[in-house]
Amino acid sequence: MFKKILIANRGEIACRVIKTARKMGIKTVAVYSDADRNALHVKMADEAVHIGPPPANQSYIVIDRIMEAIRATGAEAVHPGYGFLSERMDFAAALEKEGVVFIGPPSPAIEAMGDKITSKKLAQEAGVSTVPGYMGLIADSEEAVKISREIGYPVMIKASAGGGGKGMRIAWNDQEAAEGFQSSKNEAAASFGDDRIFIEKFVTQPRHIEIQVLADKHGNCVYLHERECSIQRRNQKVIEEAPSPFLDEATRKAMGEQACALAKAVGYTSAGTVEFIVDGNRNFYFLEMNTRLQVEHPVTELITGVDLVEQMIRVAAGEPLPFAQGDLKINGWAMESRLYAEDPYRNFLPSIGRLTRYRPPVEGKTAGGGIVRNDTGVYEGGEISMFYDPMIAKLCTWGETRAAAIEEMRLALDTFEVEGIGHNLPFCSAVMEHPRFTSGNITTAFIAEEYPEGFNGVTLDGAMLRRVAAAAAAMNRVAEIRRTKITGTMDNHQRRVGDDWVVSVQGEAFPVTVSADKGGSTVTFAEGTSHRVESDWTPGQPLARLMVDGTPLVMKVGKVPMGFRLRVRGADLKCLVRSPRQHALSLLMPEKLPPDTSKFLLCPMPGLVVKINVAEGDEVQEGQALATVEAMKMENILKAERRGVVKKIAASAGASLKVDDIIMEFE
Repeated sequence: MFKKILIANRGEIACRVIKTARKMGIKTVAVYSDADRNALHVKMADEAVHIGPPPANQSYIVIDRIMEAIRATGAEAVHPGYGFLSERMDFAAALEKEGVVFIGPPSPAIEAMGDKITSKKLAQEAGVSTVPGYMGLIADSEEAVKISREIGYPVMIKASAGGGGKGMRIAWNDQEAAEGFQSSKNEAAASFGDDRIFIEKFVTQPRHIEIQVLADKHGNCVYLHERECSIQRRNQKVIEEAPSPFLDEATRKAMGEQACALAKAVGYTSAGTVEFIVDGNRNFYFLEMNTRLQVEHPVTELITGVDLVEQMIRVAAGEPLPFAQGDLKINGWAMESRLYAEDPYRNFLPSIGRLTRYRPPVEGKTAGGGIVRNDTGVYEGGEISMFYDPMIAKLCTWGETRAAAIEEMRLALDTFEVEGIGHNLPFCSAVMEHPRFTSGNITTAFIAEEYPEGFNGVTLDGAMLRRVAAAAAAMNRVAEIRRTKITGTMDNHQRRVGDDWVVSVQGEAFPVTVSADKGGSTVTFAEGTSHRVESDWTPGQPLARLMVDGTPLVMKVGKVPMGFRLRVRGADLKCLVRSPRQHALSLLMPEKLPPDTSKFLLCPMPGLVVKINVAEGDEVQEGQALATVEAMKMENILKAERRGVVKKIAASAGASLKVDDIIMEFE
């Protein structure tokens, strides 16, 4: 077995590999850019080597820099994680030439299956059903439009060397095909050092289901069942689960056997994933093979009990797989929510900054009999930069059933504390509450169909809203008692705290009466219904763990005048608790209106201006591209919302902007 391995990656996946290596007694070497000097993976590793400036194409994907780090530390093997160099045949070949073991497939297999164009051709030759498309090289936007027309809109424009949603666009017309081709090409070059693009038919209403395979160097290959990855935004997975709620045993077996046959055909070893599109009749079509560890591998580990990273290391060291296909059973259900540094209320645009508070749920067994796991690469006080992928953690839960895993995820999301940056925890919570998701009736179009105008927050249903109102009333009583205490005399004196209050939340006002005892409070609503609230919460604690009518309720709590800011189940609520007289007077107060910004194009996220498409005095039409802003390896084209004339341009290409900085003004 290896004594020392180098992890050619960063963030949560580097930390994940380090954990398993430490368990196996293997020393680890981290690599880092200037931006990651104080990163968690650097702190966790036994050694760390600086490899260059923040941009990935000057550090993490520069093969020579990684090779220098290997020579300097004497690492015997390299784990590439995912992204960056994980599917680069020339990197695996360079390691082989150096006599260093690549913890992944052999370079010919990477060449055969890691390239999306080549893998499609091989799959077709092997008789695997594939999605219609054009696999040749595409010269420019004009040719991309021509090919798209021949295939028939909508089409998917994809980077050949891509992964993780980078360099990927859906085009519904000629304009989107031309713009998408160029943006995909730029992103592919920046993220993978390979700007080749291919185009295929975009299948509407599909499910994205993938098979995890594991093969050793002794001819053994098994599949570790499937993952459902249909909840996607901008072609990037947000929620994953294992197994799929859609597959039956016959389809699962057929997909698994086909995935293994494909892996064996190219001499594949190590962990890999064969991705399929599955239609409503359970017909499945080969999409691509990822010759690396997947981001969502933890859900497979939770339902099989197999440490995939450990098996990758053991296979690379020449050991045979310790199990056969018949040994791999499905145990329970697992969910994964990806925590991204992005603002869901601003169309999920990237957010950067310092994590002023970062408190994930406690990992391990839960009170409900489930499991919580959080794979992360950040820490409280750390900084989220604009240079890398915005994913900062993967929150996973396990339960005996799908419903149990979802409930564990709901509580875990409510418990997760993140402050200082925009994040998508509210959106993940919203998905867990959505009846279509809980029913399992999902496709890759779920987000587009259920949130066509973007995510505007969560509106709690009546039952949950009353539970929150009851909890707020009970918490307010605790806060009022503390506020009214007088100290400094022989006895503690306090004025009496009233029993009658009005809880105003989500546009509704609930008159309540609070009756307290040593065990908690009974909150009675005007029509006579009551809720029993029990908690040890004290004012100032940012997390309230309560039992309402015997059922857990976890809320993030912030103080506002005469009440609380509460965040629960994806809803961000201003909850006011006032006396009946205070509530009556509040109804007479005028409402403050927000400022009018309709005549400005504001930068929606921190980023770099790549291009300004118009000039002062130009007349623009609705939907016309105005500017391109790059952040976290993704290009974002800002378009006109309505017809107008450009009065003034305040930013130029190369400018680094903050959120809401003015890019241009209209007449």
